[in-house]
Amino acid sequence: MAKKDPTDLTVEERLKTLYQMQTALSAIDEKRTLRGELPQEVNDLEDEIEGLNTRIQRIQTDINEFQQAVTQKKGEIADAEASVARYKSQLEDVKNNREYDTLSKEIEFQSLEIELCNKKIREAQIRIAEKNEELSANKALIEERKGDLEVKKSELDEIMEETRAEEEKLKEKVKDYESKIEPRLLASFKRIRKNARNGLGIVYVQRDACGGCFNKIPPQRQLDIKMHKKIIVCEYCGRIMIDPELAGVKVEKTVEVSEKKTTRKRAIRKTSSASSKKAVDANDSE
Repeated sequence: MAKKDPTDLTVEERLKTLYQMQTALSAIDEKRTLRGELPQEVNDLEDEIEGLNTRIQRIQTDINEFQQAVTQKKGEIADAEASVARYKSQLEDVKNNREYDTLSKEIEFQSLEIELCNKKIREAQIRIAEKNEELSANKALIEERKGDLEVKKSELDEIMEETRAEEEKLKEKVKDYESKIEPRLLASFKRIRKNARNGLGIVYVQRDACGGCFNKIPPQRQLDIKMHKKIIVCEYCGRIMIDPELAGVKVEKTVEVSEKKTTRKRAIRKTSSASSKKAVDANDSE
């Protein structure tokens, strides 16, 4: 059997299909609500772990740079010590005070260089110790976060496993409904649903009011909705409106009950009036 063209559907059929699709979408939303904040918590933990990994890499790079600086300074100390030893040996062969003073100054300079290098090495070693402590703390934190992530993922997978099959069926239903609705109307419905806080793009009339924003609907507009002659949207919230009967919703007939009460009150009043009249007539006859 050939599929019916969406443009060939009557307004009533379109509205009914839209409402059925909304029901399926709301059921999917409900399944997702069961997951609560878990998906967001999982994403946050993954982002945090990624940030910690980046921080650990940066700390490790800093440690490597300090270690290279220490190695470099140790090489400079070795060169300076060799120079001092050479200058001291040359002191034994000096022939005048001028040469002696020059060599003495070189020895003093190289000794100061050695002291400065040792100071830089001590500072770098302190920084390396601090960075190692920071590295250990971040590694411990990342292990803790990985444990939390495993727990959250396990909880999320368990919930998704329970709802996955039913959610897939609902998604298939939604696809089927979408194929029956003309693209322009479908796009409008999706836009309305996206902007709606509760995800409702189509609602039925409840107690003479919009089922989405609960603003009162004028009687003439309610009559237009019941006629199913055109797509009507709420002038306040923009949601598509449908007659409860078409949506398959049973509405209590409160009007009939109130009418019965009114009729009963009138009957009581009439009875009271008749009794009062008889009493007056009886008094007059006396």
